[in-house]
Amino acid sequence: MKSRIINYNLAAEKAIFEMQSDIGAIENDPLLFEEKNFDQRTEAIDFIEFQIIDQIEGLLGETNQSDKLLLLKHRAEKVKSELEKINIILFRKLQKDIRNVGYTGKEFKSLVNKHVDFNLDDNEHQEEPGYDNLDIFINGLLSPKTMPEQTKDLEPEMVFYQKTPARIIFELADKIKFAKEDVFFDLGSGLGQAGILVNLLTGVTAKGVEFEPAFCDYSQDCVKKLNLSHITFINADARQADYSDGTIFFMYTPFNGEILQEVLEILRKESLLRKIKIITYGPCTPKIASQSWLDSAVSKDDNIYKLAVFTSLQN
Repeated sequence: MKSRIINYNLAAEKAIFEMQSDIGAIENDPLLFEEKNFDQRTEAIDFIEFQIIDQIEGLLGETNQSDKLLLLKHRAEKVKSELEKINIILFRKLQKDIRNVGYTGKEFKSLVNKHVDFNLDDNEHQEEPGYDNLDIFINGLLSPKTMPEQTKDLEPEMVFYQKTPARIIFELADKIKFAKEDVFFDLGSGLGQAGILVNLLTGVTAKGVEFEPAFCDYSQDCVKKLNLSHITFINADARQADYSDGTIFFMYTPFNGEILQEVLEILRKESLLRKIKIITYGPCTPKIASQSWLDSAVSKDDNIYKLAVFTSLQN
């Protein structure tokens, strides 16, 4: 028993030494403290959180090195906070630029690419929703506040909110040839990020339909703070919303069952008046692929976490 304790304490000593070295390397890397190096800084923040702080918390109380571990934890939290403050300052500057200069289209893409390295080709291989540094960057830039509490109970066929991966919206903006007169609808818009991104990436009018009023208010507040135009959020049940000016509709499976079928029937009637596109991501895709009034190369057996585009056959 005594030898096990000695061996455990020796292992803890080794872990502490390695963590001290890791923290020192981060503290002494000047590149991490330059605003432009968001990717590297985000990786460092994650490393501190999950490889150092979590490990320290696991060792506390299990070894006689508690004092040393607490000092090390304080040091790790301090450098993590310093790195996070750099990101906060960066986001405030970029938000000011968006408000005053009005970055859209290529200018907005260039702004993002300057700070985050991402490859849309990776989307083809995703088997489930994946979040990465692009999401962290977009969250900080567009939705920096804490997610509000829901105030309304969802109906059984309504799906709990899950944010669309940012790279999927970038792919959507890249894949769809938007025209100036297009109006983009995000059904089940949540915190509004998909609509805001489409507006920034393409310049087209965007509208979000959201059942939860707190989410809708949050989205409107984000738009107001960024001084964005041609984007609105409608607090309504998707079955009662007005789609009369919509041409492109996006769904990340906001509902299923009879609700989904009711909304699809509403959109089918809209398609009798003009050609529309429906873009899907997630479990709703096979259901929409089975609609006879929509044309697409999508198969019911295709990967549901791959962007799918459907075009109405009428008109």
